[in-house]
Amino acid sequence: MILAMAIAVIGHEIMHGWVAKQFGDLTATYAGRLSINPIRHIDIVGTIIFPIFLYLSQKMAGVTSPILFGWAKPVPVDMYIVLKNGGYLAGVAVSLAGVIYNFILAFIASLFIHFEPVSIIGVFIFYLLYYTILINIILMVFNLLPIPPLDGANAVRYLAEFFGNRTIGNFYDRIERFGMLIILILVLTPIGNYIFLPANYIITWLTK
Repeated sequence: MILAMAIAVIGHEIMHGWVAKQFGDLTATYAGRLSINPIRHIDIVGTIIFPIFLYLSQKMAGVTSPILFGWAKPVPVDMYIVLKNGGYLAGVAVSLAGVIYNFILAFIASLFIHFEPVSIIGVFIFYLLYYTILINIILMVFNLLPIPPLDGANAVRYLAEFFGNRTIGNFYDRIERFGMLIILILVLTPIGNYIFLPANYIITWLTK
């Protein structure tokens, strides 16, 4: 589970920087953040504290198979360079790069999960594939929420700007400081069950 989460969150962040690089932004490259070295991407809260808290709280609540969830340190991106070279659609591409990576990774894992494990190594690989699907889809759906500073909000902002609508961007600027509070309320209350319903459907489709 830990390995699957690391691959999911680190790859998610690297993809933001890699796509930005295609539009001339070398910020992540110069910062050494396109490296697969996990140490460069660890966020104390998102990679360590929150997953431990989530795991322990689920165990205390009687959940037999707790799910880990977290995030890596955001890869720095200079959106001014991206927008200058590629326009607002480039901004959308950079914003959605991580969630597209998560879906592709989950889809690839789903192609192999139905092989019958025949050894201890086989069982380990089976669960690695299973948690790869689970964590990547949850991460994808979570990040697509149109709440700043999540990727979904950034994609909506730049897509609206592409069509000449600045109202949405101005609205996000006003509520961004409350974004994390809104996200925590949504995720840590029963509302979260409804938010992640799409994730359940996608996971079922990939594993059936």
